[in-house]
Order: sequence, then structure tokens, then C-alpha cells
Amino acid sequence: MSKTIKINGVDQPIDVDENMPLLWFLRDRLEFTGTKFGCGSGLCGACTVHVDGVATRSCIMPVNALVGKSITTIEGLSKDGNHPLQKAWLENNVPQCGYCQAGQIMNAASFLATNAKPTDDEIDNAMQGNICRCGTYQRIKKAIKSVAFDLAKEV
Repeated sequence: MSKTIKINGVDQPIDVDENMPLLWFLRDRLEFTGTKFGCGSGLCGACTVHVDGVATRSCIMPVNALVGKSITTIEGLSKDGNHPLQKAWLENNVPQCGYCQAGQIMNAASFLATNAKPTDDEIDNAMQGNICRCGTYQRIKKAIKSVAFDLAKEV
């Protein structure tokens, strides 16, 4: 029986070396190019995806460690790019070069799933592992706060 992992709701056979990092499986095999290569060491956050809802660096996660897990990429966060965070990113003019943004959004989505009313310090702490070379940190925080506020109103 072949091993599979669920990516964006679809079972995908692991037909590669089981030690291949998830990042390369996503990009090279499945052509999900929204997840970016940054540092290759799990330090910059550009490659962040969700593994069972938890923000995870895909560049250091081998596919064999993910059997039975559910992976969500930026492509799976919303079919039409209409996730509240994606809309908030645009409304707050967050992207500059845009390279880190998928990882930023994925990290923020995982964080907000467990904290719908974060303080500024909690946002800073949650997002500190995601690097933005363009320095849009204040706009990122503003976008996260705007979504958290909207989510809190819905509760």
C-alpha cells in the first residue's frame, strides 16, 4: 500500500524519496508554487504551511513525517483568494515585493485560529519568525488586527 498525505483536502501519493522536504514536493511535484523557498533552514518563514492547522516550515519537514497528516498551503487557504487575511493584506497595502507574504499569511492564519483577540505583543511574538525583507511589519500587524477584530465581532 502506498503512503499518502492529504494536501488541500486531496490525498497525494508519496512517489518521491521519503526524505524530500515538503516544500519541494509541493513546488516540484504538485506545482503549488505559492509556498516559497527562502532560507532552506526553517528560519525565515517564507515556506510556512499548515500541518494539521499548525504553522510549519515546509523546507525542513520531510514528506515521510507527514503520513496521516493534513497539509494546507496558501492555495488551499481559500479557493478564490478571499480568505479574510488575504483581503486584509490588500486593504492594508501589505505586499511590497510579495515574496514572504504567503508564509506571513499562513503563520497569521494559524495564530488567529487559536487567538481571535491578540494584543500587539502577542502578534509580534507569533510573527517574529517570519522575515519580511521589505519591512512591512507594521502593515502586517495592522492587517492581522483588523481580521482579529472582525473575527471577535462574529463570536
